[in-house]
Amino acid sequence: MLDTNEYDTAHMSAVKSAEPTRLSRRQRAEATHWRIVRAAYTLFCQRGYAGTTMPQIADAAGVAVQTVYFAFHTKGALLSRAYDFAVLGEKPLDPHEQPWHRVMNAEPDVTQAVRAFVTGVGEIMRRATPLYIVARVAADGDPDAAEITAIHERRQADGYREALDLLGTKAELRHGLTLERATDLLLLFVGMDAYHALVAGRGWSHDEWIDWTASAVSEQIFDRTSIDRLPADSRSGASTRQKTLPSSSSTQ
Repeated sequence: MLDTNEYDTAHMSAVKSAEPTRLSRRQRAEATHWRIVRAAYTLFCQRGYAGTTMPQIADAAGVAVQTVYFAFHTKGALLSRAYDFAVLGEKPLDPHEQPWHRVMNAEPDVTQAVRAFVTGVGEIMRRATPLYIVARVAADGDPDAAEITAIHERRQADGYREALDLLGTKAELRHGLTLERATDLLLLFVGMDAYHALVAGRGWSHDEWIDWTASAVSEQIFDRTSIDRLPADSRSGASTRQKTLPSSSSTQ
């Protein structure tokens, strides 16, 4: 199945971790919930969706299989929860509360705002891409997996469209580029298929992916002339922070 060493799954919390003493009933239930979700995430990535069973998840989480069914009812529901876990973590924050989103919002220079976006979303890519690839494979023959994959793809498109609305206050889109077409391009450049192909398939480092992707998004989606019309103080302030990026036309 997938070689998850290509991604950052190793930093995910251990499945069987010691629980603190004197937990309330609600805290114990929540701890059990997350042990099951972490176990499902790890096994799905390692063995695939079809190759993972509910008893295997229960065994990895250290609970009875009846507990897994009581909490999630179906393997499809557990896949969806594992997806949420990969994207949001155990303590979900609204995107507007994420540190990288605050940087993107505050940064007047669109190239630096784009880099903040790509860097923040890149951390999600490291966790979610192996599960996404597994779900895409399963979707070909499993209606539940197909529906869950479609739901999460729509959520990603909606989130990227909102990000473009914000970035569009800093620079105009390229001439003739609609918001919908710009969203399509953002999904292409900052998408898990591209991340998987370049990082797992072609051996790029995560930082190399960030550099190229941030450059490609800035060059291909936004109008350079509108960027050049930024006030001088905004450009000079951004230039002191800007890192050297490879051209999006290069292929590493």
